[in-house]
Amino acid sequence: MVRIASKQPRKQRKARYNAPSHQMSMFLSAPLAKELREVYKKRTVRVVTGDTVKVLRGDHAGTEGVVDSVHAKTGTLQVHGVTVTKTDGTEVPRPVNASNVMVTKLNTKDPRRVAKLEERK
Repeated sequence: MVRIASKQPRKQRKARYNAPSHQMSMFLSAPLAKELREVYKKRTVRVVTGDTVKVLRGDHAGTEGVVDSVHAKTGTLQVHGVTVTKTDGTEVPRPVNASNVMVTKLNTKDPRRVAKLEERK
């Protein structure tokens, strides 16, 4: 995680907004479901496209869907099924903060990711 020495919220926000890209990746971690936590012996994991997540906070709390895209710069995800209706009636995807979701099923298509998860077992 980004080391923020200050207790002042404005400096904490500034450090978060101006963090380099390799540290922004750390803001995209989300807690694992209890079953996955027992299997992989990890509490959190970085969310990637293809993971199935459950939204825990906000208007769409309880909604479960597949992650369509991940925006590292803003720290948000687009979850399939989480949309907002615009005034003209069209539905657009609603970005969800990665800290407000829980990973219920992992995307295991990447062998490097699987190997990294299997290390702790």
